[in-house]
Amino acid sequence: MAGVITASESSWIVPFTGLSPRAFGQLATQLRREGVDAPGRGRPWKLSLEDRVLLVAAYWRTNLTLRQLAPLFGVSKSAADQVIDHLGPLLALWPRQRFAKDAVLIVDGTLVPTRDHKMAEQSKNYRYSTNHQVVIDADSRLVVAVGRPRPGNRHDSRAWAESGAKAAVGNTTTIADGGYPGTGLVMPHRRRPGEELPDWKQAHNKSHKQVRARVEHCFARLKTWKILRDCRLRGDGVHHAMLGIARLHNLALTG
Repeated sequence: MAGVITASESSWIVPFTGLSPRAFGQLATQLRREGVDAPGRGRPWKLSLEDRVLLVAAYWRTNLTLRQLAPLFGVSKSAADQVIDHLGPLLALWPRQRFAKDAVLIVDGTLVPTRDHKMAEQSKNYRYSTNHQVVIDADSRLVVAVGRPRPGNRHDSRAWAESGAKAAVGNTTTIADGGYPGTGLVMPHRRRPGEELPDWKQAHNKSHKQVRARVEHCFARLKTWKILRDCRLRGDGVHHAMLGIARLHNLALTG
């Protein structure tokens, strides 16, 4: 059975990956250097590496069921499932190991509705969700680290440490909203009851808000991937999806 969608037709690449055909080709080359396409035991893949990457990206982008998606690539439902299970974790973003001395990072948590209730809890959006701590570079706006998912009812200040995001950034200057008290992060000044903030604190809060908005813009771009609106994946699937989407997001920004 021939597939409708293929990476050999560049018109399919942009809508499903957000990457230009050139950047998509660079991603495939990088994956080959990482040994992703090395021959292994068992039957070889029916799809080329490029088509497998496109299949995973299309699944994350559209959140179609595998019964709907597999025929579009000319494979069976089980074959599409194997591709996603194998390649999804290998597309994950690698956390940055070093930061410049003057680097400024921004962290915030975002909720991903998740059907696996073993790792999700009801949250303020009234759905079973997972809390993902996402750290971006304030200058380049690239995602530099994503913490492991925590239950959706977990407070950001607690999820920050438990998810591993805190350890990933070390002592690098990081700004956050007012939901991270006691963490040592740079937060806006809080007004006590009956107190008026001085002008310099109001000016600082305004500047802080304008810079911190960049992480909200990042979330808006990440949530264009529909799997982050209703994730059906089990276990670490939601974590792998978030990391893979973050990697594609970074590649789209860098061209």
